[in-house]
Amino acid sequence: MKIKDKYLEALKTFTDFVTISEWAIKFSELYPDELQKANEQASHQKNDTTGLREIAARMSSNLSSGSFSKNIQIDDRERPKKVKYVTENEFQEHTKNEINEDIEPLKRQEIINSAKDEMKILELYRISEFENIQKTFKLFFGIDFEIDHAEALLNDTKQGQHHPNNLQFLLKYHNGKKNKKSWKRFSFNEQIEYIKKTISLQSLVADKFNIEIDIKILEALLARLKEVY
Repeated sequence: MKIKDKYLEALKTFTDFVTISEWAIKFSELYPDELQKANEQASHQKNDTTGLREIAARMSSNLSSGSFSKNIQIDDRERPKKVKYVTENEFQEHTKNEINEDIEPLKRQEIINSAKDEMKILELYRISEFENIQKTFKLFFGIDFEIDHAEALLNDTKQGQHHPNNLQFLLKYHNGKKNKKSWKRFSFNEQIEYIKKTISLQSLVADKFNIEIDIKILEALLARLKEVY
């Protein structure tokens, strides 16, 4: 069995994503002779290394060169990145989903542009004010609120509308988890509570990021939001 096949056999033992370090440890447990050879090779190198680290480095190098392109799915949204063994059919399905995700921003923007063409001036103003408030939260509080469509524009069952009555603020992480799901829109009081709790959490670390939490600015922003929500 070639070394590449042994790498894959080790990865097959996992049912979920794992780090390359975890993969290397499992490989070493399944093929102790390969670990012994790697340890011997590492002992002759000038730099301080071990056989296990060498194995992990080789796995990483193979990933980077595309040697496992149709057998391994990579999740690089966090560091260290994680990998998972996939079958040919799973690989094709994942590729299809990635293509759809890549063109989704274009679909979303087309829906937004079409809706704006039909909007009255007051509705356009309300949306622009949402955008301005969002930027101000980022500028003065260092908070990445995103403008979310409560009823998602790309929902598979019922497409939401691009309209100020469908907008709300969500943290980037929450919006990413929501994805194409539709949620009941926050009431204004719920939205205020969400924002204030986020500000409260941010205040615990504000001094570490040289951010000054000014309550008067917050109150002014919430008053503006009330007018357009």
